[in-house]
Amino acid sequence: MGRLKTIARRTFLFGSAAIVGGVAFGTYLYKKPVANPLLDDLGENEASMTEYVRITADGVTLITPRADKGQGVYHVQAALIAEEMDIDLDQVTVEPGPPSPAYYNTALSAEAPGFMPTDEGFAANSVRTVMDAAMKIMGVQITGGSSTVADSWEKLRVAGAVARETIKAAAALETGVDVGEMRTARGAVILPDGSELTYIELAATAATLDPVDAVALKDPSEWRYIGKDMQRLDIVPKSTGTQTYGIDMELDGMVHATVITNPRKDAAMLGFDSSEAETMRGVLKVVELPNGVGVIADNTWRAFQAAQAISFDWDAATYPAEQEDHWAALADSFKDDQRDSRYRDDGDVDDALDSADVIDVEYRAPYVAHAPLEPINATALITDTRADIWTGTQTPRFAQSAVAELTGLDDADVHIHVLMMGGSFGHRLEIEVVKQAALLGIAMKDTPVKLTYSREEDMAHDYTRQIAMARMRGSVKDGQVDTLDLGIAMPSVTSSQMGRLGLSVPGPDPMIVAGAWDQPFGIPNYRVTGYRSEPLAPISSWRSVGASTNGFFHDSALDELIHAAGADPMEERIRLAWDDNSRAVLEAVAEMSGWDGPDMGPSRGRGVAFCMSFGVPCAEVVEVTNTDRGIQIDKAYAVANVGRIIDPINLQSQMSGAMLWGLGHAMFAEITHSDGMTDQINYDGFQAMRQYQAPEIQVRGLELGDHVRGIGEPPVPPAAPALANAIFAATGQRIREMPFSRHIDFV
Repeated sequence: MGRLKTIARRTFLFGSAAIVGGVAFGTYLYKKPVANPLLDDLGENEASMTEYVRITADGVTLITPRADKGQGVYHVQAALIAEEMDIDLDQVTVEPGPPSPAYYNTALSAEAPGFMPTDEGFAANSVRTVMDAAMKIMGVQITGGSSTVADSWEKLRVAGAVARETIKAAAALETGVDVGEMRTARGAVILPDGSELTYIELAATAATLDPVDAVALKDPSEWRYIGKDMQRLDIVPKSTGTQTYGIDMELDGMVHATVITNPRKDAAMLGFDSSEAETMRGVLKVVELPNGVGVIADNTWRAFQAAQAISFDWDAATYPAEQEDHWAALADSFKDDQRDSRYRDDGDVDDALDSADVIDVEYRAPYVAHAPLEPINATALITDTRADIWTGTQTPRFAQSAVAELTGLDDADVHIHVLMMGGSFGHRLEIEVVKQAALLGIAMKDTPVKLTYSREEDMAHDYTRQIAMARMRGSVKDGQVDTLDLGIAMPSVTSSQMGRLGLSVPGPDPMIVAGAWDQPFGIPNYRVTGYRSEPLAPISSWRSVGASTNGFFHDSALDELIHAAGADPMEERIRLAWDDNSRAVLEAVAEMSGWDGPDMGPSRGRGVAFCMSFGVPCAEVVEVTNTDRGIQIDKAYAVANVGRIIDPINLQSQMSGAMLWGLGHAMFAEITHSDGMTDQINYDGFQAMRQYQAPEIQVRGLELGDHVRGIGEPPVPPAAPALANAIFAATGQRIREMPFSRHIDFV
């Protein structure tokens, strides 16, 4: 039985109650080295000094355990290893890591529940240490939470240094030259006489040695890659259309499949009639699945056509059928018996509000889809003794365990081949497509089956971002913000997502208040309360998760109070910020945007917003013009502090893309339900920002503090409130609901 199966029967460590409840791990287990999975498949004269490096006669392969969804992390991970290993990026092959506990991700625990990212106190760091240990012992291999760079920063550089020093030890054994007299460059050990031994030539000897684990990392003055503009390893295939994604998978003898499942997400199928479909050209088999059917044919198009010819008897949705009932459920959640957390309760909020003129408003954020451009797909080849799955997944170990359970094979006999993904935004944390592909592969044993979702099937069944509602009561005093009381209601993302993996999650769900309770502002009376609504439509992580909605709620509320106080939006945020790095971010975006107030003249305005998420303070300014055709977004500015910038170009791409993503979804996107079904099942109903609507964007990354952070998600949460605040400055209209197109037109 695999370790992850064992975990699945236990409580997953996520909520603070799990920590407080006394989960304890021996230091032996925590400190015990994790087995290198690459050693199992090495051939003669091949070496793997660490789980991130393999050297064969064909060259050097760098293992990148975090999945690439277009964010460029294969490149960044490879650069970190290559930096210390003294090897050029054009000399290496990059390969995604296999499912293995060796590729655990401890950075996911950086924001320990109940402790702010800026909290460096004993209790906060103790809890983080316990959670780090839990992640390592459980071998949690996940790409998500903007954690790749934070998790890789030291781990991969040490791996490169271990490989470098072990190879030098091999060179010393072969030549008799002291290691101290050697140096390394371009994948070779250079001896005092100038002669070179390549890493490949030394692999056989290196394989006989124990890895040299006492290594020193390079001084930053010696870095060749880190902090420098780099050409991404995938820039050529991405630019020439030759990049291979999961959807491009081809195998000899492969057949093709699609699925139709109950359009009311996760509801049951009561019956179906596939008699017509089974007679259609090219159809090989119709397979009953847990809540639908799969159609296997000789090509994808014929599978799609046959699937449409099947009639179904579907069960009703297990959640409210109509959209207004979802909103009603949230509105009914603001009560004590549904209170989930109150991590922030400064001053005396109730007393302050009793003696002040109170601003009382409500905000809404809808469900939104992930909608990655590459269709969701997985290819399965199942035999009596082995299962192979080719797919883009952020959770290979969960996928491995699920396939093992379906096939009856051991985890070790299930091979998950992680492929490049054409977008995810959290979608590929889910493994439903992997399980369905495995079931279809079981039905066609010894034959590779490629499962492809139609766009409609994907949109209809996407586990969306959470729907959420917030209520704010606040007041001002002497021209300053005095009281902010924010309540946020939503279903639990964590419970919905982890529940599908068979994991229970104790304690409060920190996602309900993420991006709100943990903001570094010194407001005298300051309270953030999370309310857990009843489970509604099933949901999942969507880029920046809880902060994607809460950043809008919190900063919009703050902006309303600042306006009521008659203060400048930028100056008051800077005055309230007690965290030096956060204040520096705000000051930088003010300087970059030339901030001199929200008023930019007739029909023009600018808005500022701030959100700290995933430990990254990020401030944004948006400038708009109110034209006779609607709002035009003119310019946008973003500044974030990530501690250390690995590749400035990639950082710029990530920040710009994330900000555009946040703006576009705030403007237009929503998923609604009628009769329990998703109303928007293709791109024509799920509008995005058009290219001509995209503003000119300037971004800046800061390198302050001791922590290295990721940047894929933090620029998303401030985008919506910065736009809303700009629209207010230009029009006087305060928008409290996404998408904004419900209330205002855009050019």
